[in-house]
Amino acid sequence: MERNKNEPQQQPNNPLHGVKLAEILQYLISEYGWEELAEIVKINCFKSNPTIKSSLKFLRKTPWAREKVENLYLRTIK
Repeated sequence: MERNKNEPQQQPNNPLHGVKLAEILQYLISEYGWEELAEIVKINCFKSNPTIKSSLKFLRKTPWAREKVENLYLRTIK
């Protein structure tokens, strides 16, 4: 069966499928706030003058940090 390249792939076993990084970050900030988030996930972009924009920029280019944030999100929503 040929798949259309514009058609989104189904990932039923991936709980992060369809969830944007910005949505994850906003959820965690609303849940914990910047200070507590910085304590849980030891990343400087959450400690030093944190903003959504700067945090997203850092997380998009830093796979290990993004993984920590995504894992915290998955633990939090359970």
